[in-house]
Amino acid sequence: MPRRKQPAIPDELLDQLLGGSDPRTALAEGGLLDDLKKALAERALNAELDHHLEGGEPDGRANGRNGYSAKSVLTNTAKLDLQIPRDRLSTFDPQLIAKYQRRFPGFDDKIVSMYARGMSTREIQGHLRELYGLEVSPDLVSAVTDAVLDEVTEWQNRPLEALYPLVFLDAIRVKVRDEGTVRNKAVYVALGVRADGTKEVLGLWIEQTEGAKFWLRVMNELKDRGVADILIAVVDGLKGFPEAISAVFPKTQVQACVVHLIRRSLDFVSYKDRKEVAAALKEIYRARTAELGEAALEAFNEGPWGRKYPVIAQTWRRHWPEVIPFYAFPAEVRRIIYTTNAIESLNAKLRRAVRARGHFPHDDAALKLLFLVLNRASKDWKMPQKEWSAAKAQFAILFQDRFAVT
Repeated sequence: MPRRKQPAIPDELLDQLLGGSDPRTALAEGGLLDDLKKALAERALNAELDHHLEGGEPDGRANGRNGYSAKSVLTNTAKLDLQIPRDRLSTFDPQLIAKYQRRFPGFDDKIVSMYARGMSTREIQGHLRELYGLEVSPDLVSAVTDAVLDEVTEWQNRPLEALYPLVFLDAIRVKVRDEGTVRNKAVYVALGVRADGTKEVLGLWIEQTEGAKFWLRVMNELKDRGVADILIAVVDGLKGFPEAISAVFPKTQVQACVVHLIRRSLDFVSYKDRKEVAAALKEIYRARTAELGEAALEAFNEGPWGRKYPVIAQTWRRHWPEVIPFYAFPAEVRRIIYTTNAIESLNAKLRRAVRARGHFPHDDAALKLLFLVLNRASKDWKMPQKEWSAAKAQFAILFQDRFAVT
């Protein structure tokens, strides 16, 4: 007969931990196992801080312990209220539970990953039952995903760079239940390009109507988070935006998004003509000057495509004052402005997730999903656009007192 394998934890210690209580209570929510997780996590965090303090600060400053801060962290069985140790210089960044992390790594991440792909709470419950044979309550799935809202709040209030050469602002439409009625609301996304050419989503804002007051609040929020200057803001006819950004960032150049203008033009075109019409429109936005661009627009309007689709020229003329600044930039900068692959790819992912969900029960549910999609997408942004090196040199010439090549 094979001998019984020696347990990893001695029976005597298990008896001591149980203390004669019903073993089933140890496995219940808030039971012994959760107490052990809390105790082990707090011990590990304190050990991390000790190691951090022993290593000293790179600049030689004296550091030390500075009490604790409370933080709620979600596991796959319960919510744990942990005491996170702090240091006086705030240079300690725990590895076990990072600053913005609200969940223990593990099974919860699988739930969040499925939610980020657009699956509903019920769909996640059914998927886990079918794939893993696990019975997970909808309440647990909701609790796991609701913990993301804490991350959204921290992310939305995090410090930003002082300078963004480019900021693209765009909106996607979502359906949200509001006072018993499903309404269309706009979620605005701000994508910033840093001085080194890498990209960063600056924030998400949900609003039923836009206007100068709304955009003034958004611009002041960016300023309060550390943004001191934006060189060029690329937008798609956002109502009240030019007035708001001029009030907060008076030197910023507001530019109409050429990509959106092209797409809006092609909305009027039959599928079989789109390729040729798009090629004809290139003559307008690739013109060397605003005067030549306007002449190309007139030639397009008088040509076969303009006669077949007269609304296209009307659309360009209506937005022409916002298009003109585009012609003042050299080719390298223009390419960066109208080749907005990053925000186009990002919006495609957001729209795909929104379509999969249909409508949302409230604003927070929409923000939660979109934040997770953005978080997944941004992990692929490791390198600047290939045109950035040439554009950076042009920015240094055009904005010499505001942009320095590093």
